[in-house]
Amino acid sequence: MDHDAFLALLTPRGQRALAEAVELMGADPVVAATRMRKSHDAALTSAALTQATLRERAVAKFGDDAASMYFTSHGVEQATRREVAEHRAARFRPGQRVIDVCCGIGGDLIALARAGCQVDAVDADPLTVAVARANIDALGLSDLATVRTADAATVDPSGYDVLFADPARRTARGRTFDPNAYSPPWPVVLDLLGRAPAACLKVAPGIPYEFIPEGAEAEWVSHRGEVKEAVVWTGRLSGGAGLRRATLLPGGSTLTPTGAEARVGPLGRFVYEPDGAAIRAHLVAEVAERVGGRLADPLIAYITGDDPLDTEWASRYEVHEAMPFSVKRLRAALRARQVGNATIKKRASAVDIERLRRDLRLSGDKSAVVILTRIMDRPSALICTPSRPA
Repeated sequence: MDHDAFLALLTPRGQRALAEAVELMGADPVVAATRMRKSHDAALTSAALTQATLRERAVAKFGDDAASMYFTSHGVEQATRREVAEHRAARFRPGQRVIDVCCGIGGDLIALARAGCQVDAVDADPLTVAVARANIDALGLSDLATVRTADAATVDPSGYDVLFADPARRTARGRTFDPNAYSPPWPVVLDLLGRAPAACLKVAPGIPYEFIPEGAEAEWVSHRGEVKEAVVWTGRLSGGAGLRRATLLPGGSTLTPTGAEARVGPLGRFVYEPDGAAIRAHLVAEVAERVGGRLADPLIAYITGDDPLDTEWASRYEVHEAMPFSVKRLRAALRARQVGNATIKKRASAVDIERLRRDLRLSGDKSAVVILTRIMDRPSALICTPSRPA
């Protein structure tokens, strides 16, 4: 969808076309396009049908707001989930002046405006800016937010209370894990941070620790068991210099260092798999402390214990059999247990899971979880089942 086609959607005839496209969702695409072409030209028909499809996809991230919002395909994919954006915006104070230098289609911009901030937002892409502007208008937030086309590097954050930045983490070759390949690149981001009184910087959860600015707080956020992002907080928004934090959403529980040191000991009856946010934040010892557990290997983030203690910070599995890793031995053990459906997890294992699944040639009516890991530096396989709280 190009810029002109999108702007056409905002006109009265474009709104009629979009309403018709929404009603046709679920119909055969050829039938829907043919029907709409009777009243609308090809460009408007395509734009309306595309937008209706994107709105349907966006419900998972934006809920009821999606029905009145506008999107690009890239924007839906990259947009922050509403619950995650609202969690971040809760740290801001109403009335703060915020500059959002990489606003995208406006997911975070919306959350900040709803939190009572006065937000000026920029993005380098004119179509994306038009979409973000349409979204704040559609949601009644135009008194609290503005959007314009600009390069992040040209912005002076010193005149604002807070800098918000969500640099793009995709290149022409796909997702990048190198902060220096972000857009804007890391040196530009650090320059902006250095000139801002306070900042909230959204980055990939796998960001190397050496890239986290000295004196900043780093928070890893998990939503329904999946690590979504890391956030760097500076200035008055930081909870403490060098603080590491893990957060679980939608509940909002947080975990910070307690000074715990994880013991190492033999494999017990249960294995606990810490939430990814706790692992990224190097808080596995704190999770082990909560379940009275220990590490079966000093370098692997699996916790083991003898009692089935509950924690929201880890999934628990009951271990039925443990063995040195061998495809032949594992196959025999699973067949003996009549396991035809296995969820295979691995950590610190070079095994190709799909190839292993083919080699195991599973059959049977039982299910199991197979954990491939190291136990005291020995490649091992554990046959488990999820352990439900009593």
